[in-house]
Amino acid sequence: MRLHKLEVTAFGPFADTATVDFDALGTDGLFLLHGNTGAGKTTVLDAIAFALYGTVPGARSECKRLHSDHAPAGVVPQVVLEATIGGRRLRLVRSPQHERPKLRSTGVRVENAKATLTWLDGGRNLTRIPEIGDEINKLLGMSADQFFQVVLLPQGEFARFLCAENDERQRLLERLFDTERFGRAEDWLANRRRSSADRLADRLQAVDRLLAQICTAAGVAEPEPDALEWAQQLLADARTAKAASEQHLRSCEGVSTDAAQRLADARRTADLQRRMATAAAQLEAYESSAADRQHVTDELAWARRAESVAASLTATTTAKEYAAKTYSVFEHASAELADLPEGAELAGAVGWPAGPADSAVIDAAVRRWTEEISRLDDIVADSRECLRLQTARDALVAERDDLSAKAAAHNAERELLPDLLRSLEDDLLRAVETAATLPARIKRRDDAGDANAAAVEYRRQTATLTGARERVNALRTRQLEAKEHVLALRERRLAGMAAELAGALVDGQPCQVCGSAEHPSRAEPVDDSVSEADERLAAAAEAAAVTERDAAVAVLASVERGIDALVGRGGDRATTELAEELAAADAAVAHATAAQRHSIQLEQKLIHERKRADDLDRVIRDAERRLSALAERIETTNERIATLRDRAGTAMGADGTAEEALSKLDLLVHRALRWRDVRTEASGAAAAAEQATDRVERLAADNGFESAAAAGAARRSNERQRAIEQVLADAADLRAHAKAVLGDPDIIAVRDLPPADLEALSEANRRAAADLHAALVAHTEAAQRSKQLEELTAHLWSALDRLAPMQDDHDELERVAELVAGRGQNSRRMSLRSYVLAARLEEVAIAASAQLRRMSGGRYEFVHTDARGSRGKRGGLGLDISDDYTGSVRPAKTLSGGESFTAALALALGLADVVAAESGGLILDTLFIDEGFGGLDDEALDSVMGVLDELRAGGRVVGVVSHVDEMRQRIPNRLHVIRGRAGSRLEAQVAG
Repeated sequence: MRLHKLEVTAFGPFADTATVDFDALGTDGLFLLHGNTGAGKTTVLDAIAFALYGTVPGARSECKRLHSDHAPAGVVPQVVLEATIGGRRLRLVRSPQHERPKLRSTGVRVENAKATLTWLDGGRNLTRIPEIGDEINKLLGMSADQFFQVVLLPQGEFARFLCAENDERQRLLERLFDTERFGRAEDWLANRRRSSADRLADRLQAVDRLLAQICTAAGVAEPEPDALEWAQQLLADARTAKAASEQHLRSCEGVSTDAAQRLADARRTADLQRRMATAAAQLEAYESSAADRQHVTDELAWARRAESVAASLTATTTAKEYAAKTYSVFEHASAELADLPEGAELAGAVGWPAGPADSAVIDAAVRRWTEEISRLDDIVADSRECLRLQTARDALVAERDDLSAKAAAHNAERELLPDLLRSLEDDLLRAVETAATLPARIKRRDDAGDANAAAVEYRRQTATLTGARERVNALRTRQLEAKEHVLALRERRLAGMAAELAGALVDGQPCQVCGSAEHPSRAEPVDDSVSEADERLAAAAEAAAVTERDAAVAVLASVERGIDALVGRGGDRATTELAEELAAADAAVAHATAAQRHSIQLEQKLIHERKRADDLDRVIRDAERRLSALAERIETTNERIATLRDRAGTAMGADGTAEEALSKLDLLVHRALRWRDVRTEASGAAAAAEQATDRVERLAADNGFESAAAAGAARRSNERQRAIEQVLADAADLRAHAKAVLGDPDIIAVRDLPPADLEALSEANRRAAADLHAALVAHTEAAQRSKQLEELTAHLWSALDRLAPMQDDHDELERVAELVAGRGQNSRRMSLRSYVLAARLEEVAIAASAQLRRMSGGRYEFVHTDARGSRGKRGGLGLDISDDYTGSVRPAKTLSGGESFTAALALALGLADVVAAESGGLILDTLFIDEGFGGLDDEALDSVMGVLDELRAGGRVVGVVSHVDEMRQRIPNRLHVIRGRAGSRLEAQVAG
């Protein structure tokens, strides 16, 4: 994989579009990414990771705010990356999920993440995020976690990995190496073991249930140790008990059958004797009730003769009742008619009962009164219409007066509105102009506030700068003194080197300088000679002084950069002047803010007043139109009232008004007509009642009754007649039944037999039945117990046969599962997954040791150990350091800070090689190393730089992320991340 170009827009601290040309930066194979802390160095790496995988490394991925806070809210955050992966050149464009202002209202809208993949060497482009992710994973051959660890070597992560415990180290390795299939194998075996254990437990429970069922069936407390033999014995005992119960049952059945037959014969004889006695009593009762039967027979005959008179008698009674009722209604109608003078006169003119001429007299009077009603109807209608029109006219006049008053008020109110609207428009224009200056005033206030804060910090940093300079000068003097001391010691040692060599000469052995075996004049040591240990001690002191000096120089440079930044923010100005500017800016912002709020209020009020003016215009127009219509309606109504008054007049006579006379005539006609109809009906009903009475008397005499009243007394209801008939029929049936019973041969046969003792026979039958039931229950229980024991014993035999091989299979499976899980006979307590990771870690240790040996001058290398941890913790992931100087193997925690960084870098590079090889041998042409170089001395830094030179051999590009000044001196190609108030920017420096 090789990166070519990167563009970031509104991403992280980069507000504008920032571009990185990796082809230009990588011409030397090595470039430096540097800048102040927090400027955005790591964001460049995050942008590369986001373009490829749509996520960023570490905890930053949990925060989804990738949109730059420095960029305007409407700018879309975007990352564009051009790269060559797996021999294919492509361009990736991604935008993260972000918020933007709504276009047509207030608030924000969430925009979803978007991505495109364009093949620059030809092919179908992709726009769906899942498809793009699959394609990148296929090309790179590694997941996002692997890429973050292999290509973006993270700051501090491998230092922690180097000194971590086995569990933490295992979590990182599991993210990098695909051990999922081995974990699935562990889970598969564990699941198989659990399933086997469950099946075995179910089978054991089934055997226990069978034994419990056998105990219950046999009625014993608990099974014996030899379960199968014990069950066979219980079955044999049950079969013997079943045979004995069956023989006893047959004996009881015979005794019960004999007792039941004797009881049945005795009950039949007793029943025949009871029927004989009952029939004799019934026949005697029939003979003694002959007189009563004759009386009811005569009653039934007279009732049937009276039936022919009953219909006429009922009709006569109905006619008399109706005549009396209609005459009562006639009397009431006569009284109502007599209440009116004309009615009383009409009632006196006709008599009772009604004659043929009476109807003509009544009809003539009703016609006369009806003609008078027709004449009065027209007069009353005109009078009522006149009154209605007067009421309507008064309402119209009141409505006209009220509407005129309201129209005058609306006109007065409308005349005042033009001046008010002009005043509001002028005020609104002034407020809007003032509010428009608010953003500029806010910026001036923020600038003034920042300048005030910078002034305070500037004065504090100025004092710090003086102290830092003094310390740097002092440390430089001390370092120079230490260096001069080393040189002096080295010169003295060289001066005494001849005496040191002479001290090592042995007679007969050749000299290392001249080769002679004779040593006639050996050099003698002087008093101020220097040993190698003295020289090493002085050199260490000088190195410590250099380290302390460099740290002080770094602090001084940091303070100077901070002061430069503060000066750029205006921190070197007078504090009184800055305070006055800030106060003025605050007042201006407050004034513009108030004007903005006031403009909103004025705008709302202006809209309201304009709407009120439109409403008043509409109301005034409606009022004028309605006043014109009302005036026309009032004039028309007055004309109609005058016409009706001329036509109507006033009703004449002593009866008052025409309405009163009309009401009196209506009542008189109604009562006269009702009186006429009721009089005719009552007269007819009286004549019909008299005719019905004569007819029923003649019919009663014809049927042998003295009068119609006697015929009515002889009548009987249908229910009574049917009852008499039923009594006579029952008596005849009873006599016939009694004679039939007494003539039955069976009854004749038992007539002379003595009564049977039913109670003694019933008791004997009950005892025999109880004995039979008990024998049947005992036999049923014995048969059921025998059958249950036969079935249960067969099931037990089969279950025990299947249990043994299942137990053997489970034991073998459990041993294998325990071994794979790191338990049981696994002496190293390593699971299968841990074993695979240990093998991967061993490969990493071999690859990393090659790098570490070069970085440490051959002193250190990694040693993988599979020893178990403390307190029985699982082993296999141990990583120690072999020290060639001492020949010992010691924990990585004992390394110094610089040595730890060197070891961590070597480990990261070795891990990258192993992961890349596992991913299909993908060549990683671009590699980033993030921070950690500040703790290295010159010699260690030279070794590390040598390794970096080897990494870039063959066309590989290595990006070093660091803010250490020494790295800027060693690496000419640099990408500088510059932090500013409006966001960060990138500046590339490429050696010519």
